[in-house]
Amino acid sequence: MSSLVIILWVLNIFFDTIGQIAFKYAAISPSNRDGYYYWIDLLRNYWLWIGIGSYLAEFMLWLGFLTLVPLSQGILLGSINIIVIMVVGRLLFKELLTRDRIIGMLFITAGVIFVGVS
Repeated sequence: MSSLVIILWVLNIFFDTIGQIAFKYAAISPSNRDGYYYWIDLLRNYWLWIGIGSYLAEFMLWLGFLTLVPLSQGILLGSINIIVIMVVGRLLFKELLTRDRIIGMLFITAGVIFVGVS
């Protein structure tokens, strides 16, 4: 892989992770959970807009990445986002990592390594 592909890939992972974190914070932060008021609070929440901005950046990076690698390889390399987001979810939100999830993470990581090396 060229250095440009690696840079686009890493930036894609970064912005996707930031977007997921921001959306999670946006979803849990409104104190008022009553229908309409929840959505008003959500639209005023800066985390929502950070998430949307991150996803827009990630979208543009993903398009650039896919122009340089075959789709089948890009999708497999992009799946590392799942691992990063699961680890960040554990660190920031104390989400549970079960034995089966950890085994799945190891399989995904191995697959990404095999695709990246070939």
